[in-house]
Amino acid sequence: MTDFAARRLTMVDTQVRPSDVTKFPIIDAMLSVARENFVPDSQREAAYVGDLIELGGGRCLLEPRTLAKMLDAVNISNDEVVLDIAPGLGYSTAIVARMAELVVAVESEDYLAAEAQTLLMEADADNAIVHTGPLEMGAVEHGPYDVILVQGGVEQLPATLLDQLKDGGRIVCLFMEGSLGTVRVGIKAAGRISWRYAFNASAPVLPAFCAECAFSL
Repeated sequence: MTDFAARRLTMVDTQVRPSDVTKFPIIDAMLSVARENFVPDSQREAAYVGDLIELGGGRCLLEPRTLAKMLDAVNISNDEVVLDIAPGLGYSTAIVARMAELVVAVESEDYLAAEAQTLLMEADADNAIVHTGPLEMGAVEHGPYDVILVQGGVEQLPATLLDQLKDGGRIVCLFMEGSLGTVRVGIKAAGRISWRYAFNASAPVLPAFCAECAFSL
């Protein structure tokens, strides 16, 4: 029988900590959440490898290193409300739920949203809400948000999403230009977003955030 707890520890020790992610809430969450439960059954044995995992519906599970460094860059505190865009089966939401006061996951694929809701309940993520709807629309009824995370590649961000970020809030996105990706953190001040470089990574562009899709609302 596979010892997934041991694999979780190895993932943290070989993929997360060596990437200069040492904040206790992130390490604790990644050691506590059973990543193997948030992937398709056929992918359970690959749950802890350092690669993207396809979830279907244009969704993927980001590499552990990438997610950990994104969380490190926005430094979520336990009194904050977080919007998690395109979480697939909910792994990132389960991680954030252990760090934030409330996390709202937005998933446009009905079957992924339904499964994520079940998995999050099983993971005792009582402070997580799954909202089914277009990714680019966010979940305005639960906002505004202290932090917004996007779980996939982005070419353009629609204003509808940025409008849901509090003044002083942070957003982290993996911007893709061809095959090259750069994670940037945006800080909102006086209604405007100022971006700074965080690190390099790569992921497929989410259909709702491709350049030709953006701002078509």
